[in-house]
Amino acid sequence: MIYTVTFNPSLDYVMFVPQLQLGGISRATHENIYPGGKGINVAIVLERLGRPCTALGFIAGHTGKAICSLLQGQLSCVDFVELTNGENRINVKIKSTVESDVNGCGPQVPVEKLQELLTKLDHLKTGDILILSGAVSPGVTKDVYGQILQRLQNRGVLCVVDAVGELLKNALAYKPFLIKPNVAELADLFHTAIQTEEEIIAYARQAQAAGAQNVLVSRGAEGALLLAENGVILRAPAVHLKSPVVNSVGAGDSMVAGFLAGWLPGHNYQTALQWAVAAGGACVTKEWLPEKNEILTYISPSTQAETEEQK
Repeated sequence: MIYTVTFNPSLDYVMFVPQLQLGGISRATHENIYPGGKGINVAIVLERLGRPCTALGFIAGHTGKAICSLLQGQLSCVDFVELTNGENRINVKIKSTVESDVNGCGPQVPVEKLQELLTKLDHLKTGDILILSGAVSPGVTKDVYGQILQRLQNRGVLCVVDAVGELLKNALAYKPFLIKPNVAELADLFHTAIQTEEEIIAYARQAQAAGAQNVLVSRGAEGALLLAENGVILRAPAVHLKSPVVNSVGAGDSMVAGFLAGWLPGHNYQTALQWAVAAGGACVTKEWLPEKNEILTYISPSTQAETEEQK
């Protein structure tokens, strides 16, 4: 089974505003409300690619109930820890000539509720996959991903960490199966600047030396680079988009989902990279997350057939 953890889920209120007037009144042409949070995004895309998921994390208040309602029919299982106080955050995403986001802070997570989540994770077993994505809730320490990976060591659970800064750094020692920084996040991890592909590779190797088994670096319009656990460097160009870019939210999460969907059938890293880039590309042309058929338009028929044959 695949499990995702979203410490700080959200309702994403997305407004499309052709002319954003700061300090004045702007009119949206349309708006949508989606369940949000990086782990939730990964789970939804994996489900659409035929990989059932259980979503874990914390919900609170009226917004928490709304998140659960919106997830009905999207996921095989939700198993959130319900907080007594507070409300899940509402993130406002404004799509105009540029994208602007205002993200809420979310509720405090008491120690006993964090322990409740950890107890749920103690039931994971050999062959399960755990994806830890995004920022944590207020009051939760930056070593929590490391704590979780430490608890799961020697249990045969594959762990994916898609986080930044101290959250990611503190998890590396426990040898996550996959990390997925973009170039800026990889640079931030080592407090440096990265300008060239050679530097991307060098710092991806440092991330491997620190513990990461596979390092998938998203490069925006330049595609993606994978430093695989066997030391092989794989590259994939960005896909040629069939529709205009309308949204960047969820593209990285779609890449994580695509990578796993492509890797699971035959453990082929080149195939996994192709699926990752296809899923990320399909996402940016959507107002929300991509459907399977939209991802498949960016994957060659031979790769599709090979992946299906290996399932």
